[in-house]
Amino acid sequence: MREFTVPRIYTVPDERNVTHPIYELLEQDPTQPALAKLVDGNWCSVSLGDFIAESRALAKGLVAAGIEPGDRVAVMARTRYEWTVVETAIATAGAVLVPIYETSSAEQVWWILTDSGAKGLVVENDRHVALVHEALHDAADTLMTWVIDNGDLDDLAGSGGHVTDDDLDGRRLGRTAADLTMIIYTSGTTGRPKGCALDNRGSLSYLGNLMPAGMDRAFAPGTSTLLFLPLAHSFAQVIASGALAQRVRLGHCPDMKQVGAELPRFTPELVLSVPRVFEKLYNTAKHKAQAEGKGRIFDHAEKVAIRYSEALDSGGPGPVLRADHALLDKLVYTKIRDAVGGRLAWAISGGAPLGARLGHFFRGVGLTVLEGYGLTETTAGGTANLPGQQRVGSVGRPIPGMSIRIADDGEILMKGDLVFSGYWNNEDATKESFTSDGWFKTGDVGHLDDDGYLFITGRKKELIVTAAGKNVAPAVLEDRLRAHPLVSQCIVVGDSRPYIAALVTIDLESFDIWKTDNHIGAEVPLADLLEDPRLLAAIQAGVDDANKAVSQAEAIKRFRLLDVDFTEAGGELTPTLKLKRNVVLKEHAGHVEALYA
Repeated sequence: MREFTVPRIYTVPDERNVTHPIYELLEQDPTQPALAKLVDGNWCSVSLGDFIAESRALAKGLVAAGIEPGDRVAVMARTRYEWTVVETAIATAGAVLVPIYETSSAEQVWWILTDSGAKGLVVENDRHVALVHEALHDAADTLMTWVIDNGDLDDLAGSGGHVTDDDLDGRRLGRTAADLTMIIYTSGTTGRPKGCALDNRGSLSYLGNLMPAGMDRAFAPGTSTLLFLPLAHSFAQVIASGALAQRVRLGHCPDMKQVGAELPRFTPELVLSVPRVFEKLYNTAKHKAQAEGKGRIFDHAEKVAIRYSEALDSGGPGPVLRADHALLDKLVYTKIRDAVGGRLAWAISGGAPLGARLGHFFRGVGLTVLEGYGLTETTAGGTANLPGQQRVGSVGRPIPGMSIRIADDGEILMKGDLVFSGYWNNEDATKESFTSDGWFKTGDVGHLDDDGYLFITGRKKELIVTAAGKNVAPAVLEDRLRAHPLVSQCIVVGDSRPYIAALVTIDLESFDIWKTDNHIGAEVPLADLLEDPRLLAAIQAGVDDANKAVSQAEAIKRFRLLDVDFTEAGGELTPTLKLKRNVVLKEHAGHVEALYA
């Protein structure tokens, strides 16, 4: 199949904007718990009425500071309660949000602030203030800046007492579906970030069509979700908006390292994540079972979970499989669910393919991971697997109101309500991103099955062409190899080379366990063990498993271990853990050459 369309369910009225859904809920019940925030280490609920009052006070402060409708206000902070308050205040004042990753470099900060023409900036701490001054130099003094940790938001809220409710509501209601609500800059994996101009219509259409199509089962009113991905990312933005609009209690976890500890305390029913988090959850559970001498039981439980999930798509599990699954649920699966709070039923995954094996494993365990696909340019959405409408291994069917087309060269094209209006201040890039007949060119390669489910093969620009002329999609191999417990990150290489190879980094948590299992002292560093036959054999097993997904000509023939990891801080990963291939290949060019020496 080359093209598939799902008809629109909901049409956004011209006069609506992103503030309407939450204000309509406010009229119904201002006392309902809408968010939760950490106070002295404890999760405390915040009512919708209190949240709106807090955001309105900030909005009045922005108006008093001179922010006009359509002005851009940037936010640079970790994922925390204040982020959502400030974001709502910006929309209430009629302004346009410009999110900035709090890990951005000075050059990126300079570009985003100057390109967007931001008039105001909210940052988290003094480190961000110093970064802004490094980026803008003397121009930083002319940018209105408020620092969350310094109490500036309280001062801002207190400065707007003379702004009337009528004036504020006039600004809020004056924004229409066609007006901008956000300018989100791409993560810059292939060059300077481009500002995606997103309007109210796209955001409202995303939720208005996705929820009645079936996603409202996951976003059930009265449930809760813990958000830990960066709110500078478009996908996190729509999840936060969806939670508030669907009466799902929203919590924020600012530190990814604390997610494992906070999930059991917050006990969410729904989370948004990226594949690496699920890979770590699987690897941790497996290592723990092995350390307790229950490795064989876990291996059997894994096979049963996968078989059980696969059977759900082919008539249902038989009585023997159901009985085996029920027994293992008490012995194994319950412990895995308890590690993420015990109530987690749904997870939404994006950013990269999870892989069919882990998708079936988690569904068999009782934690359904719904994969979707989209870009910032498509308001984060484009396709989605929905509750009861899931095809594991795919990224789902088009969201209602969207069409998917597969070009002759395999590139995925999109058209519909969620596609952005263009790049801010960049007409040339906008023209280049669309076909002559108006389809957005995603840059990704994939195929549609007969039922309209989309399967991603990889990035068009990342396709490797070997010296023999074989086209190889590295993502297939990389996603599968990263599932190995000892592997943290990897990059597949081989462009214009005689064969496919890979650079592999080691997961240090798993590595410590591996050293104990192999009677190696904890003080022995990774650098001393890169050529250890036992470690090489363990990684080779992961390579062999990855190679099962491809033909012999596409298989990894050699690999090389590195004693450093690819990280966001090091510049090799984006904030959503996507690999910056150009950076890695440049920094590790010597290791790549060694693979072909």
